[in-house]
Amino acid sequence: MTTAAIAPWILYGAYGFTGRLMAREAVTRGLSPILAGRDEGKVEELAGELGLAARVFGLDDPDELRRGIRGAALVLHAAGPFSRTGQPMAAACLAEGVHYLDITGEIDVLEGIHELDARARAAGIHMVPAVGFDVVPTDCAAALAAEALSGATALDLAFVSSGGPSRGTARTALERMDQDGAVRRNGKIVSIPLGSVRRTIPFSDRPREGVAIPWGDVSTAWRSTWIPDIRVFAVLPPRVLRIGRVLGLLLELPLLRGLVRAAVDALVSGPDDEELAQGSARIWAEARREGEADDGSTGTARAQVELVTPNGYTLTARASVEAARRILDGQVRTEPGVHTPSRAFGADFVLGLDGVKRVV
Repeated sequence: MTTAAIAPWILYGAYGFTGRLMAREAVTRGLSPILAGRDEGKVEELAGELGLAARVFGLDDPDELRRGIRGAALVLHAAGPFSRTGQPMAAACLAEGVHYLDITGEIDVLEGIHELDARARAAGIHMVPAVGFDVVPTDCAAALAAEALSGATALDLAFVSSGGPSRGTARTALERMDQDGAVRRNGKIVSIPLGSVRRTIPFSDRPREGVAIPWGDVSTAWRSTWIPDIRVFAVLPPRVLRIGRVLGLLLELPLLRGLVRAAVDALVSGPDDEELAQGSARIWAEARREGEADDGSTGTARAQVELVTPNGYTLTARASVEAARRILDGQVRTEPGVHTPSRAFGADFVLGLDGVKRVV
């Protein structure tokens, strides 16, 4: 029996849309996380349904939070928005010597967690944020492209996916609507007007128009590849950007922000079982290097990687549970500290997940 099958570990935020998928994925794989969250009724109901243990605690009281995770080997944190929840949970894990995973994709959160590297090394724990669709497939594609082209100086990533958002994802998007876009230039994160940088992405099935967005890889891909210039593109209908800009202005008014949040809670539930089963995503990466060829000519060398994955929520469940299993079983390629998924588990990590294939 593996360590992962018997070690006590916690899935926090287990009763959210994505948390439920993660809990069921864990049980399917023979793992028994302790389900946790602040709502006693919801935690106990799901734990009873799946035959798992439960703990009830919130994130606001540091002492209560530390008691809640005490004795666990690992926490897989699934309760966003991580701009509010990431720091308290990460701090508690450091204090208790508990490995930390989360499924954030928020640049500021990722930057903050990576600043904890020295403390994580001193505590002897692994901290691997963003082990969901944000950013496992793009992070691994970036690392694979970088491996194929040494000395690359620029990296573009892109994705297109099907299916609607969960309530938690919609809430996080709502939090970000008044923010600028972001890219990395010369190793530094730089703000840009949202929607101002576009590119035609040459996906193998057909080209699509992408727009640069503040995706988590603006933070993580640099640490995975050390490529100094990084952009991440999403394929979004133009009307989505127009609506987003208008909402960003309106949401500066507290009353409207509350009304929109209430509407999200009432109207958004997440993709249904059919959408989860049939949905898919396409991931693309291109590393570039300007230079002189052996014949003396100059030009741009390129290495491209393209992946097809399941629906983002399905992939999040599979990737995060596999990441937890690997840490618990000691299958980590790095020393303790804060690491990106491809650094912790290898550039080929995503290729080992069910339903993922490389097409380029």
